[in-house]
Amino acid sequence: MKDGGVHIGFTFDLKDDYLAAGHSREDLAEFDKRETIDALEASLVRLGYQVERIGKLDQLIAKLAAGVKWDLVFNIAEGLRGPTRESQIPALLEARGIPVTFGDSLCLAVSLHKGHAKRILRDHGLPTPRFAVVEDADADLGAISLAYPLFAKPIAEGTGKGVTAKGKVTNHAELRIVCRRLLECFRQPVLVEEFLPGREFTVGVAGTGKKARVLGVMEVELLPNAEPGAYTFSNKEFYEDRVRYRPAGDVEARTAAELALSGYRILDCRDAGRVDLRSDAAGRPQLMEVNPLAGLDPRHSDLPILCRLHGMDFDSLIREIVLSASDRLEWGKS
Repeated sequence: MKDGGVHIGFTFDLKDDYLAAGHSREDLAEFDKRETIDALEASLVRLGYQVERIGKLDQLIAKLAAGVKWDLVFNIAEGLRGPTRESQIPALLEARGIPVTFGDSLCLAVSLHKGHAKRILRDHGLPTPRFAVVEDADADLGAISLAYPLFAKPIAEGTGKGVTAKGKVTNHAELRIVCRRLLECFRQPVLVEEFLPGREFTVGVAGTGKKARVLGVMEVELLPNAEPGAYTFSNKEFYEDRVRYRPAGDVEARTAAELALSGYRILDCRDAGRVDLRSDAAGRPQLMEVNPLAGLDPRHSDLPILCRLHGMDFDSLIREIVLSASDRLEWGKS
């Protein structure tokens, strides 16, 4: 497929819409600002595509009910409710035979639930920190036999939601307090995993299946005034003063890249995504999270920052995504 002549629908969750409805800013951490939506649409137009803004789930449902179709839908909507929230728009489009960028509904559902994703990666022999899933603090914590320090976070959130310095705990009493707080605040299970003290990497991947390739490795270094211990929600939000990003290409980083590509393929990610890893005390990278629906704010999101550090501009990244998704166009027309 050449650029142009393709009618692209554009689904997204606009932060302002939900703020007006009374949701908190942390509730909407994964949703996008108007500037991000404008930048993505402008990039697609510069690449020669015809773009129609659709918006959120309800707006997509209305257009589908009216019989509207597109050659392809560029989807960055995260969804609002439930453990399958990221899968809702892809599932609707799959039912109508309309191709959609990034992971399909199964990929997004499995990857968002960090416990399910880690079990799959572990069963394929890939290294990931030992972990437990806590659904009830009183019933489940007694069975945990992991080595402290541990780190606790919500099992199905992104953009650092629920990830704070308090998530790192050194004893059972602290773990109980943190788990109870997270269960109450986020109303979902808590992932508890052994804390890895080594370097932190983010790996960008583009393509689908055997065509998937690593775009680059970025090391995330916390500065002295950062919230300690983790790449937290606060550190992400105020990264300019708290985080140093730099390209990495040493042996440890190359190992991280190989693991990231394997994890991306195992979870059937498509078009582009981001994989987060951290090293243990011996410098061995382990998989933390696979994100098949990575943020695309051209200035603030990790994947565009990583691409910029490796010489790829924003339009080139968006073009890679659409061209990868274009391989599914004939399926969508069947």
